[in-house]
Amino acid sequence: MSTISLESFIAGFAYGGTTVLVGQPFETLKTLTQVPPSSTGTSAFQSAASSMSTKTTTKPSLIQTASNLYQQGGIKAFYRGGVPLLLGGGLMRSAQFGVYNSVVPALESRYGPTNPSSYVLGCINPHVVLAGWAGGIGRGIVEGPFEMVKVRHQVVTHWALRDVFQGFGATLFRNSFLFSSFVIYMDILKQQLERTNTNLAPFLKAGICANLAWFTVWPLDVVKTRRQSGKYNDKSLLWLLRDAVSKGDMYRGLSAGMLRSFFANGFSMEVYMVVERELRKEFRGE
Repeated sequence: MSTISLESFIAGFAYGGTTVLVGQPFETLKTLTQVPPSSTGTSAFQSAASSMSTKTTTKPSLIQTASNLYQQGGIKAFYRGGVPLLLGGGLMRSAQFGVYNSVVPALESRYGPTNPSSYVLGCINPHVVLAGWAGGIGRGIVEGPFEMVKVRHQVVTHWALRDVFQGFGATLFRNSFLFSSFVIYMDILKQQLERTNTNLAPFLKAGICANLAWFTVWPLDVVKTRRQSGKYNDKSLLWLLRDAVSKGDMYRGLSAGMLRSFFANGFSMEVYMVVERELRKEFRGE
């Protein structure tokens, strides 16, 4: 029997579309917070942010950023850059879940199920780690160009077709850690719930584990976003990381990111479970 999980690819597409619809306003705020106002070009948002910076601080708060954004474009401004993600979001989530749910059974078929006694630190399944890395890379390959276009729209900077792979390596690196962290946390939580005979709604499981995963890799996301903003084209990833550390920006935009992550992934996992369940009934009669 083929290990390719068609249901997971389709359900992953539904997951991605839901994530964009629910989480894009927070995603826009996260990006604008991660890229300092002084480096966001001459956009309308930059002018408003810089004006407020002279009155308060050089780093507008999340509330200030949201207020400036609303004044410049209303609710529609919060969905800036949403079209590239709506087009690519379904594809990249389809790739991450489809690859992951194809690699796990492939590893078990070749090497046999992993014995809990061989888990790293007693709770980390090596097959989950490897499949998570594969899923993250699959997502990154699809997401890279769409993510670059999304960031440029959010910070309102010019881009050309030749720029679509800018920050591609950073996106791959971040996603491999991000998705592997997510599935590791999900698997550990599943083990704990089974031990205690406890049930938890998919919304809460996905929201909690997504937040833990994002917190784990957040500095990489800050570097990735700044690299793709078009304002640091002459800087290396190492320079961007050192700059973020020296300025205390390693977790810049975290509050917006955590809000987006919890609600977007929570709702999306509910959709994913429903779609996958219905497709299994249709395709496999389960």
